[in-house]
Amino acid sequence: MDGGDGTMRLGALNLKPDRVGGFESGPDVSVSSPVTRQKAVAAKQFIENHYKNYLQGLQERKERRRALQRKAQEDQIPSEEQEEMMRTLERRETEYMRLQRRKIGIDDFEQLTVIGKGAFGEVRLCRAKGTGEIYAMKKLKKSEMLSRGQVEHVRSERNLLAEFDSRFIVQLHYSFQDSDFLYLIMEYLPGGDIMTLLMREDTLSEDVARFYIAEGILAIHSIHQHNYIHRDIKPDNLILDKTGHLKLSEFGLCKPLDDKYSTLLLENDDLTSQESISETEEQSGCDKVPWLMPKEQLQQWKRNRRALVILSRCLFNSS
Repeated sequence: MDGGDGTMRLGALNLKPDRVGGFESGPDVSVSSPVTRQKAVAAKQFIENHYKNYLQGLQERKERRRALQRKAQEDQIPSEEQEEMMRTLERRETEYMRLQRRKIGIDDFEQLTVIGKGAFGEVRLCRAKGTGEIYAMKKLKKSEMLSRGQVEHVRSERNLLAEFDSRFIVQLHYSFQDSDFLYLIMEYLPGGDIMTLLMREDTLSEDVARFYIAEGILAIHSIHQHNYIHRDIKPDNLILDKTGHLKLSEFGLCKPLDDKYSTLLLENDDLTSQESISETEEQSGCDKVPWLMPKEQLQQWKRNRRALVILSRCLFNSS
């Protein structure tokens, strides 16, 4: 069918190219590679985050404007001065949005000494050229990440650091990339880690040990409050800031702590614990599902278990 501009309309006929260059009829088949699906998910997430941040920023600007108007009316400021205050606020908001749109890159930082090395990257001290602030730059080589299968770990660490805002978590200031490396610009903690402290002091006093244990518990609790589990708690990942307070780092192994992952935790339990749980439920007659496990999945597990018991009895009797 001619579309009027010399092109052939294939959608109406539901045709698709065959192997020899002609056309064959049939249902539309959508075939995509894992890489394409991953890119589609990333693009969807980027668009959602973009408009979510835009709407949130718009709402915050409206609230600031209303708060300034309310304050001016309470102070009985003349209308001319109120208009000037509104224009000043709008000018500052525009400058702030312009700064937000500016892309940060490696050229904005002066790289200093190396303070740590990892399996596929390094950590450097760096200085922001604009402000002179000192940061810790985690520099990760893309090719090494791909070859070692660490892409998801790095992505989860970046997303978690961007989401969290806690005094017990290392703060992420910027993240960007170039053709070869990924960069995470984080706050610099000059106090070292707990492992270094233990090696230097050999034995901590009871008060000091109690202090760091308490702050470690608060740091882990802050992760759990965001429905995540850290899964890599060790002295090397407990870092001290310049005032001696503890902060948690290294979130590559973090996992969301929700119903789905609670189910996975249950599936990894040994058979003995599963049998004792099932027997307790049957004796009590309680329909409450442990560990927030979906009811349908628990029923399927019980059916499979009964079938396994029947099969084992048949094999035992036959022998």
